[in-house]
Amino acid sequence: MGAVTAVSMMVLVVCAVAYPQAAIGLLCGALAVGVVGLMTSRATRLVEQAAPAAAASDAPLLSVTEGMLLDKAFESLRDPVLVLSGGEVDDIAGRRVLLANAAARELLRIPREGALLVSAMRDPGVLEAVDEALFGGVERQTPYAAAGARTRHWSAWVGPLACPDGRPLALLILRDETDVRRMELMRVDFLANASHELRTPLASLSGFIETLKGHAREDAVARDRFLDIMAAQADRMTRLVADLLSLSRIELNENIPPSGRVDVGRACTDVIDAVSVLSQARAVQIDLSPATGTQTVQGDRDEIVQVIQNLIDNAIKYSPRDGRVAVSIEADLSLDEAAEPRLDGGRRLPLLTPDREAGRRYVAVSVRDFGPGMAREHLPRLTERFYRVEGQKSGDRSGTGLGLAIVKHILNRHRGGLIVESVPEEGTVFTAYLPLPDNG
Repeated sequence: MGAVTAVSMMVLVVCAVAYPQAAIGLLCGALAVGVVGLMTSRATRLVEQAAPAAAASDAPLLSVTEGMLLDKAFESLRDPVLVLSGGEVDDIAGRRVLLANAAARELLRIPREGALLVSAMRDPGVLEAVDEALFGGVERQTPYAAAGARTRHWSAWVGPLACPDGRPLALLILRDETDVRRMELMRVDFLANASHELRTPLASLSGFIETLKGHAREDAVARDRFLDIMAAQADRMTRLVADLLSLSRIELNENIPPSGRVDVGRACTDVIDAVSVLSQARAVQIDLSPATGTQTVQGDRDEIVQVIQNLIDNAIKYSPRDGRVAVSIEADLSLDEAAEPRLDGGRRLPLLTPDREAGRRYVAVSVRDFGPGMAREHLPRLTERFYRVEGQKSGDRSGTGLGLAIVKHILNRHRGGLIVESVPEEGTVFTAYLPLPDNG
């Protein structure tokens, strides 16, 4: 049995002891960092005690079938698990990945064996914990932030892994805590945003109620006018709460890639039909320039429809009466082609850029209005919650200031991008692009 195979068997025994169901191929839960930390030394002792007896009897430590089963279980673990070798204490290039399971290889983009640790993980806290485990025999848990366009929060557990030949080894296990962090942030953000944004309309409602209970009780004209204002404020609060809940839900699932298939061209047609009442009321014409070729992307249909609708809603609101909104679809684009300018001489800013993947193709949807446009200084803040461009009017139905924040988070979940271009007095273009499936 080779050195790597021996080590892989050792760590698989660790996992099997902590999760007996893994040894029979039924592992379905995430690897428990605390349990594995407590069981590592016990499993290693079992291996060390079994080794002399196996050597004396000339029998293999594990049968071929058992080895294949444990290797399959190791590969099936949902949490990224790495076995690390140390080399010399003062040689950072000696820290290498002796063995990485499938989840670790997908996250870190490394091969199964032999990767340089400092190239795969650059977090100083994790590297320090690895050294303490390798050369100090110390267990440690530390946060780890993975690189990439989508923010994910990990907890890294590192502990020493005894080896019969005396080599310094360590076991590194990463647990995804993104959902826990997002739920906490969602709760805090929702309370903070709701309390801040609802304060003004609630104060307005209270004032009108007091007025109606007082001297305006018998004034029919004032009563009707105040009731109309109160209804508008109540409608705004309803939309605000709905948008906050929608944004919180999207943020909670942002790290989970969608699995459905969506025809972008059909989604655009459906949205244009749905907003026809608003566009007719504003006397705004919507022109659609469809694309040829594959327009089916991997995604959640409701969320993609929400992206298109938010962009078209904004374009209608900021268009002059009897104006026009131009919607165009472009298919089978490279990342560079998807990010190309659509507005000559416009001030342009990427609001979201996906990770570059070789060979990935995109479908782009551009929505242009011919309204007042925006100055350059406003562009970086457009996807901030509740940010509004000063001095712009958006018609009778004011927004909640959350539409573009929702668009950005949906596109981030779909591994897409968002670009804004604007020229004062000439209009604004928002371009959202989404990746085609791998077999696109």
